[in-house]
Amino acid sequence: MKYNKRLAIIISVMMIGSAFVGCSNQKNEQEKKSESTKVEQNIQLTTKEDYTYENNDYFTSISWLEKNIKDNKNLVIIDGRSDKDYNNGHIPGAINVAWQSLAQMNGKAGDKDWGNLISDKEALSKVLENLSINEQSQVVVYANKGGWGEDGRIVWCLQRAGIDARMLNGGFDLWAKESKEISKETKNNVVADFKVEEINNNVNITTDELKKEIKDVKIIDTREEDEYKGATKFGEARGGHLPGSINIAFNKLYNEDGTIKSNDEIDKIMKENKIEKTDKIVTYCTSGIRSAHMALALKNAGYDNVRNYDSSYYEWAADKNNEVVK
Repeated sequence: MKYNKRLAIIISVMMIGSAFVGCSNQKNEQEKKSESTKVEQNIQLTTKEDYTYENNDYFTSISWLEKNIKDNKNLVIIDGRSDKDYNNGHIPGAINVAWQSLAQMNGKAGDKDWGNLISDKEALSKVLENLSINEQSQVVVYANKGGWGEDGRIVWCLQRAGIDARMLNGGFDLWAKESKEISKETKNNVVADFKVEEINNNVNITTDELKKEIKDVKIIDTREEDEYKGATKFGEARGGHLPGSINIAFNKLYNEDGTIKSNDEIDKIMKENKIEKTDKIVTYCTSGIRSAHMALALKNAGYDNVRNYDSSYYEWAADKNNEVVK
């Protein structure tokens, strides 16, 4: 009996010890999971900072704009959305500018050079002067995440004219989401004194140039997939896409909050489509709006040799001599 009693005590002690070991192991596992969760949470918390681009050649942040909005006398804020959206509320001090204001709009879509940047320097200078822009101006342009990349197109045009311009990262959507001040007051433009000295033609490519280089460049179709496959939703002469082009919709480079994805994420998207930073890249869409936005986003990510085909699919499809693919 004493032997059995001793045996029972020994077994009990062993079971209790096992329980403690089991609890200890379980606790260690829980701690590991907890630490892992903390790491993941920290990554999520710091992610937004990675997308800030405080104030570089292509983007500026909401925090930078908020700091400069009242005291920076050289600041010009452009709202690239529709006049209806502008009138419903905009960033204080912003002026409403349609991308078409900077474009040659004579004729119809598909005509040669229709929708391209105004090529006459004097005519372009007058447009810019009426937008209160001069040589010292620091221009910030914004639009909506759900738009056509109008902010990118306007910035692309302004930069070609030698103006210090960049997009507001996150646009009006993020500005409103973060409960920043919104105004309905219309700002009266003050005519400035500005002359365009030169228009930069190194960041765009014409139809004739593209025909000559088509085998030597990586072409990105920044439209939606249905347009790439043949849908004609905007009066295109024919459906389809340029030979050899790769479909990457321009909004694939957006985060959910409307900010631009990090350079690493953009690199991943490009590599998945076999596009390298050393490649000669051409972007296009229907009329060079979405493609201008992607061109700037790619330049910001280190893809230096990018040109926007601003005549885009409208002009290409209108000429029956140009091959289209479905």
